[in-house]
Parts: sequence; structure tokens; C-alpha cells
Amino acid sequence: MITLAIAGKPNCGKSTFFRAATLAQAEIANYPFTTIDANHGVAYVRTACPCQEMHVPCENCRDGFRFVPVGLIDVAGLVPEAHLGRGLGNQFLDNLRQADAFLQIVDASGATDAEGNPVNIGSRDPMKDIEFLQYEMSMWMYGILSRNWAKLVRQAQARDFSLAAAIAEVFAGLGITYEHVRDATEAVGVDLRTAGEEDLIRFCRELMTISKPMLIVGNKADQAPKECLDRLAKHDIVVASAAGELALRMAAEGKFVRYLPGDRSFTENPEANLSAAQRAGLQKVADFMQTFGGTGVQKALDAAVFNLLDRIVVFPVEDEHKLTDGKGRVLPDAFLMKRGSTPRDLAYQVHTDIGEGFLYAIDAKTGMRVKDTHELKNGDIIKIVSVRK
Repeated sequence: MITLAIAGKPNCGKSTFFRAATLAQAEIANYPFTTIDANHGVAYVRTACPCQEMHVPCENCRDGFRFVPVGLIDVAGLVPEAHLGRGLGNQFLDNLRQADAFLQIVDASGATDAEGNPVNIGSRDPMKDIEFLQYEMSMWMYGILSRNWAKLVRQAQARDFSLAAAIAEVFAGLGITYEHVRDATEAVGVDLRTAGEEDLIRFCRELMTISKPMLIVGNKADQAPKECLDRLAKHDIVVASAAGELALRMAAEGKFVRYLPGDRSFTENPEANLSAAQRAGLQKVADFMQTFGGTGVQKALDAAVFNLLDRIVVFPVEDEHKLTDGKGRVLPDAFLMKRGSTPRDLAYQVHTDIGEGFLYAIDAKTGMRVKDTHELKNGDIIKIVSVRK
């Protein structure tokens, strides 16, 4: 399963975002270090279900939309110099190891200082928080590399020694590959064998950017003054109100409103017995959604998976005519695949044995047999023909 990590300084709304995205219980409070241990949960990305296009009844989508699970980690807040062990230190950076991408939550309202302590709204430039986290993570990676650097440089004297492969091995626990190291080396344009400290830090920053892509989420935007939003608007960010999304999801669970995560609006249940205060609160959320096209929480999850990680959704079936599995369930599975994946890749993702016994595939939408080299597209429905089951 793809895993996203929610990162940022304390008190920027990370736990609210986590709870809104997962409806899992997470402590939320207005002071730094509310989260001590990382919270783990399951969130969902939203995509169109092909049952609408294929005109078949499907019990696995909601209003024509399929929600595909991804892992979500809420990591405790990072403070300046966390890579040196300050605050709660490297234990939180270590929690980010398993993440495929990061959602950097920024307090768009400018109402918390660098440590996460409350200050007057608009008194802190949210742009400072964006740079700080990227710096901390780069320096964390540099710390790992520097502890191994003297040994690597000695080994690099051998003619047949691959420094890039050795660096990849150092970072193997972070999911970093030889290709990541190669691309980062080319991007900084230096010979790592003779690189100094400044060059290695630049290399680590590039390696982090390539291997752990990051999406910036301007949270608390419902409280943000115009000048803060204007600063953030100059950058590629997702504006969000995690508190608004959480209120909507809880209201939907209570049958007070009709709302599907990712919708641009919601409707009140005419039979709901809402108080004046509840209606006023929902109206504030509705106003925010009208201005920004939704609460931003689902948009952030979708952007991280489909844009940052460049994934597509593919639906494997056993019966290409009825679009069912062996138990007669219509479109029971939806797999997130790397763009450029082939039917054989899908076969391996379904099960290793099916991949090893792969013969060919059938595109259920066209009824045509497709080659092993065929590139899968988002929304494809594929039957795998294998000598093994």
C-alpha cells in the first residue's frame, strides 16, 4: 500500500488533517507536541468508477466514485534543529522512513510561531515554515550520509567500486534506489568523490526531493488573512480547512448532511435537527468550499498520489464480460499502479504466482487481447490470463 506522511511543525493542524482524512481517533489540542507517537491510519484517494461507463451495477463505489485505500502517518511536529535532536528530535524523522511522499501541513493563518506556539493571526509568514521542514529533512539525510562518508570515500578508491550504489545502500531503509542517487548526482552536477560538505548537503536536498516528493498543504486557510493567502498563492500548494472537512465528515456520519469526500459542496438533510450554532458552523464551511472549490483535504490526498507519485487506478477482473471476480463480485478490486505499468506488472501485483505464470491480458472495455508491453491507462479493466491461479 502507498503510504503518505503528514509532516510539519507542531500545532499546524496535522492531527486534525489526519482525523479528517481517516476518521481515526487522534488527540487534537492547541499546544505543541500533542502527538508523541506517530498515528497510523487509512485514508482514501478518489477516482471515477468504470461501472458508470460500462453500465453495470457496482456495490464498491459511492455515487460513481471509487475510494482506493492508502496508508497515512501523522508524525509529531518538527521544530527547528530537529535533525540535531532538538524538541522530540530524530525519532520523528525516523517515522518518515516508510513514507512514499509527504504532505507538508503549513499553518496558512500565520497564527503559530516556529515552535508551534500560538501567536496573533497573520503575525508569522507561512512561507518560513515551508523552507524550514525541507531544510530539516535535508540535514537529517545529510547526517545519515556523513556518518558513513569517510568509509565510502575510502572504498571509492577502488576502480570497480560504485559510489552511487553504495550511497543507495546506505539509504536503503528509506526506500531510496540507485536511480534516485544517480538522478540527484546529475542534478547537482558535482563529482561526489571530491565533494565538500556544502555539495553533499545540496546533494541530500536533491535526493530528498526526488525520492520523497512533497506536497504543501496550506491548512487553516479558513482563518487566514488575505496577505498570508497571497504569499502562498505564488507557490504550488493546496489550500485546505482540515477542521471544516472533519466537521463535514462527522456531520455526514450522523446523517445531518449529504457529503462525499472531495465534493465541492454538501446538502443538509431536511430531516436533520440542527441547532443554530451547528447551522452557522456549517455555513462557514460552505462559504469556504464555495471560495476554494472544496475543503482541500481530499484534493491534497489525490494530488499526492495521482500527481506527485504519478499513479493510475486499474481494475483486475476474472470475467471480462460480466466484470466480476471468481465469486461474481463486480469490479471488486482497484489497484494503484505506477504510470507506464504493463499487464504483467498488474499480474504480479495481484499475486506473485499469477505474475510468474502470466500469458496475456484482455482489455475488458474493448474485448481485445493486449500485449505484455501494452501500457495500462487510468480506469482500465483488465483480465489476466495465467497458467497459475
